[in-house]
This record gives sequence, C-alpha cells and structure tokens, in this order.
Amino acid sequence: MIHRLYLENKEIILLGTAHVSKESAQLVKDVIEEEKPDTVCVELCESRYQAIRQKEMWQDTDIVKVIREKKSFLLLANLLLASFQKRIAKKLNIKPGQEMIQAIESGEAIGAKIYLADRDIRITLSRTWRKMGLWSKLKLLFQLILSIGEVDEISEEDIEKIKQEDVLETLLADVGKSLPVVKDILIDERDRYLAHNIKIAPGTKIVAVVGAGHVPGIKNFWNADIDIKALEQLPPKGKVFGILKWIIPAIILMLFVAGFFYGGAATGKEMIKYWLLANGILAGLGAAIAFAHPLTILSSVLAAPLTSLNPMIAAGWVSGLVEAFSRKPKVKDIENLPEDILSIRGFWKNKVTRILLVVVFTNLGSSIGTFVALPLIVKLL
Repeated sequence: MIHRLYLENKEIILLGTAHVSKESAQLVKDVIEEEKPDTVCVELCESRYQAIRQKEMWQDTDIVKVIREKKSFLLLANLLLASFQKRIAKKLNIKPGQEMIQAIESGEAIGAKIYLADRDIRITLSRTWRKMGLWSKLKLLFQLILSIGEVDEISEEDIEKIKQEDVLETLLADVGKSLPVVKDILIDERDRYLAHNIKIAPGTKIVAVVGAGHVPGIKNFWNADIDIKALEQLPPKGKVFGILKWIIPAIILMLFVAGFFYGGAATGKEMIKYWLLANGILAGLGAAIAFAHPLTILSSVLAAPLTSLNPMIAAGWVSGLVEAFSRKPKVKDIENLPEDILSIRGFWKNKVTRILLVVVFTNLGSSIGTFVALPLIVKLL
C-alpha cells in the first residue's frame, strides 16, 4: 500500500488506498501524521473537491442549462457513477471518498498544502463521450443503470476486490472488455495524468493519496515523458456522425419527393404517415418510459418527426425542456438528489433525474423510429 518514489530532491510517499475502506482512511491519517509532508496530493479534481467541501453544490444545478448545452447524457452518467460508489460506501457503513476527506483534513491539520492531482471529471467523461459511438454510449448507460440493482447482491469477495481497485475500474470491468476506450480514458489516461501532477507538486516531501488501482500505472509512467495538454484536450466530434446527421434527413426528404413524384400523392402521403407514426410513437414511448408529464409525452410525439429532419435539434431537448417547465424541480428535489440516486426508483421519482431520463429515452425512441421508418418508406417506392 505504501510506495516510496524519488525525483531529484523530492521524496514521494505514494499511498494506494481503497475508496470504500475504513482501514484506508486510518492509514492515510497515520501516514500523514508520521511523515509530516510539505504537500498532500489527492486523487481529486476541483469539481469533486468542491463536492466534498460544499454539500449544497447540487442547489446550483441549472437543469435547463444542462439540456441546452447538450450535457444531459453526461450528467446522468455522472450521477449513475456517483450512485454506485455511494451505495458501496453505504453497504460498508462509511462515507464515499472517506480516505480523501481524511487526507485533506490531516494535511490541513499539519499545515501541509493540499494539491489536487486528478483531471477534471468533466474532461474525463467528455473525452470518453466523444470517442464513443451512440451504441457504445447506450451500452455504457444501461450497464450503469443495471449496476444500481447489482450492489445489493455484492459478495464479500467482490468487496475485497473493490478495496484493491479503482471504483470506476470495478464498475466498468465488463464494459471495458468490449469498449477498450472506456478503460483507456477513465483509467490509463488518468494514471499518466496523476503521475505527471504528483511529480510537479510543490514541496520536497509529498504524500500522494490515490486509489490502489492507479498505483501500478503511476509507477509504470513515473519516468515517462507525459504530454499533459494532450490529455486535457477534447477530441473533435466524429466526422462520420457529423456527416450522417445531415445525410440521413436529406435522404428521407429525397424519398418523400420521390414518393410524390413517382408514386403520386397517395404514395407520398403514405410515406409521411409512416414517418410521423414511427418517429412520434416511439419518441412518445421513450418519454412515457421515463414517466414524463402527459404534456411532455405529447410534445415528444409532435416534435420527433420534425426534429429528426433537423440536425440542429433533438426531440429529447424539446421534451426535456417541456418536462422541466411542466414539473419544475423544487428545492427538495435538489436536496434529495444525493439520496434519490441510490436507487432506480429514486432516479425516476426525483424531478431532476427524471428530466435527464426524459431527454435520453426520448432521443433513443426517436432514433429507433428513424431506422424503423426508413425501410417502410423505401418499400412504398
């Protein structure tokens, strides 16, 4: 658990901990008090540090802004990840990230500088999102949702495994086999990022507190030349998706024109009918699965056939905004968010997470509707 690394005039005590272990929190306290370092590095970024220090941070969530900035999928996945860690911690009767809290408190008690060494979680998740296709994103999302129910069935053997690994790595182990990009960005890239930041941390004696799963990677990259800027950049959006979102609507519109031109008004109207029904009904079904307000379901049915032909707007954004205004989240919804994300029922009950589910499931229904309608339209030619 304790590894000593050296760099010029610096001594780094690398402390591998379990994110869900009382013993790890006590070890962190003992090591910091005994070593009395100049600096304590923690595996946190600024946003996660603020989440620990400011318990009311959820009250600043602007759900309308999240939808408009197209970050619903991102926020929902982030909440699902937080849910997994919170439920494991609750099962073990400890606070999530207790060893990081202890590192901060013990470091401050001896006057050490607290240094945040991890990459911003928003950059990490955004890099993952940009490199994943729609099917991969949906696969990851459903894996995260299923993980909520699986926590109750976790065995003592699984708990011991989690104590030795990064929580994200444990949760995404199965996904990582079929989606290597997830492991590469969430684990391997962060190993490099952590190694770089620990090396440049101020002071001559440093205690670095990281998840045990990151220790081998940090040691492996300790003497490597790391391009930190490359790890902080967001990769460009996929060109194929960017082209397809314009090509598919263009093809559909051309099919409508061909239907009216070659098959007459009856064929053209039949094509439009199939398009309206497939897109509208499946988008509405997606909103209904998220237990959306009746007005939201209606807006999904009406908007999907039109938004599917407009690359700049998604049906889920329309339905999400309608849901946000129809059932505006109250202060209690935001206050209850940390507790509600501990169960699948809570995700559907809380107005904040329900809005995110409405966006995601409406978009999914609309996308399926597009691919259902296409062959039906083609058959009419």
